[in-house]
This record gives sequence, C-alpha cells and structure tokens, in this order.
Amino acid sequence: MELDKAYCLFCRGLSPYGPFWEHCLEYWKASLATPDKVLFLKYEEIKEDSVGVARKLAVFLGVPFSQEEESSGVPEEVARLCSFETLTSLQVNQLSVVNDHGDHRFPANSAFFRKGQVGDWANHISREMGEKMDQITKEKLKGSGLAF
Repeated sequence: MELDKAYCLFCRGLSPYGPFWEHCLEYWKASLATPDKVLFLKYEEIKEDSVGVARKLAVFLGVPFSQEEESSGVPEEVARLCSFETLTSLQVNQLSVVNDHGDHRFPANSAFFRKGQVGDWANHISREMGEKMDQITKEKLKGSGLAF
C-alpha cells in the first residue's frame, strides 16, 4: 500500500489490525492498573536507555540481574543482542523470501525495517503530515496521562 493512502486511512482510524489508539490506551490503562502484569514500553525509551530497559524487563519478568551478572556486563550484553543493529543483521531478517499467508502477501522481512532511529518519520512524511499526526495523537490520548 502506498504511504499516502496508508497515512490517510490511519488518520481516519482505519488500520488492518484494529484501532491503534484504542489498543495503545487499553494497554496503557492496564499497565497502570496492574503494573505487575503489563509492562508498557515506548520505542523512544528503549532507544534512549536500552540497558535500563533490559534491567526493568528482567525485574518485571521476576528474574532481576544478580550482582554477579551486573558486574560481568550481562545487562549490556542483553541490550546489545536485542539492539536494532543486531536484529536487522540476522540472516532471517535479511532474506528476500515473501511469505504467503492466505490472502495476505508480506514483503521480504527486510522491508519491515527502516533505520530504527527516533524521528526518522521526518524522512518519510511531510512536516504537515507530522503535525496532523501529532494533533490526532494529542486528541486521542487526551486526559490519559500517556504521551508520545
């Protein structure tokens, strides 16, 4: 699907996988109500402090890093292994195989990755589109305490 068409549909609240903002808010609210069961992370947080997020995730899963693991750099290694750079370099994510699942044809795995940089949207949509998306985001999340 062309980006302009997908953008227009998204702005109207139409998404192939359901109502995006409603999904975000459901998980956000669940993370506030049951923080021991739902961990809400934002990509920006992960990019800003991947080691801290690895620690947070380990605690959430009930297996915090031990002092020995901390001393030997295990959180840093987990963050490195889960990094965008590592994941995009895996052979499975570079294959040019097209998966056919019934009526849905998916592009090569590598098509699901861009640069992995916060703010890279500016290289793909216009400033006006970005401003409109910001306005829709603020409107949809108003009063929830969730912000992007």
